[in-house]
Amino acid sequence: MLAAMEDATPNIDAMSFEDALRALEDVVRRLETGEVPLAQSIDLYERGEALRAHCQRRLDAAQARIERIVAGPDGKPSALAPFDDPDSGSASASARRTEAG
Repeated sequence: MLAAMEDATPNIDAMSFEDALRALEDVVRRLETGEVPLAQSIDLYERGEALRAHCQRRLDAAQARIERIVAGPDGKPSALAPFDDPDSGSASASARRTEAG
């Protein structure tokens, strides 16, 4: 069944973040209905996981690109543009503040 599903949908690696996110939302919606047979549910879950991983890679690449943009000529941060709220206490925000300080 997955082969038939892949024929009808674009290759995940070729998808934009937005297209992959829409496809992931569609997978979730279909799984949440509970009306999909078990074998197809497993195929959908596997595709959903691949879509999630693709979206995460795209987000990570965007974050790395933004961090390069805000680095000064010496390679040290000239400004921080964290994706996390600095007041949230998240480990990644704390690490960025430590690196900058």
